[in-house]
Amino acid sequence: QVQLVESGGGLVQAGGSLRLSCAASGRTFSTNRMGWFRQGPGKEREFVARIYWRGGLTNYADSVKGRFTISRDNAKNTVYLQMNSLKPEDTAVYYCAAAAPPNGEYLYWGQGTQVTVSS
Repeated sequence: QVQLVESGGGLVQAGGSLRLSCAASGRTFSTNRMGWFRQGPGKEREFVARIYWRGGLTNYADSVKGRFTISRDNAKNTVYLQMNSLKPEDTAVYYCAAAAPPNGEYLYWGQGTQVTVSS
């Protein structure tokens, strides 16, 4: 099993920044990549960004490209999401998740952290 704990959410004005953290524990060696997802009020959960533990390859949703940066600290088993130029539409509960081979499905999820961007 893998346990994920997010932190760093909060209330920020539009144009501001926040950094989310996701600390992983347990059988983290069984996972190969981490992702951030979000679910806004009345919306479906959507992909935000992902990163591979090895190599650090990243991918982003078009809506956050150029504003958000995902990174990882392998020694700390922690993944970060730096969010800049925040917009009210970024308001959501943000979840981190861990995926494992062979099919790459996200098997483990954190409890989520609320991000609210005021206009």
